[in-house]
Amino acid sequence: MSAPSVTISPRAAKRIVELVTADQAARLFRVSVEGGGCSGFQYRFELVKETAPDDILIERDGAKVVVDPVSADFVAGAEIDFVDELIGAQFKINNPNATASCGCGTSFSI
Repeated sequence: MSAPSVTISPRAAKRIVELVTADQAARLFRVSVEGGGCSGFQYRFELVKETAPDDILIERDGAKVVVDPVSADFVAGAEIDFVDELIGAQFKINNPNATASCGCGTSFSI
């Protein structure tokens, strides 16, 4: 079975490299999906030191992102982006599977 295709934008890759470089305990950027939030599911982002045995590893321009298999199903075909707007800077998932999303940008429904 092939891994779901998740991509990382150049802006997100650059920011992930900056974050991992600044945090000596981290080597990877984890993206996961959890139940909850305004719309039923929410994205979670964290810096981690190691992968789990069944993690999917995605790399771009020196950035290493890991996604667990359950979360990977929710973000298949999505792009991880980083936006720096007037209201703030944040990671954003451009997810073609989401049927609705919340104004906070971290919650979605399928």
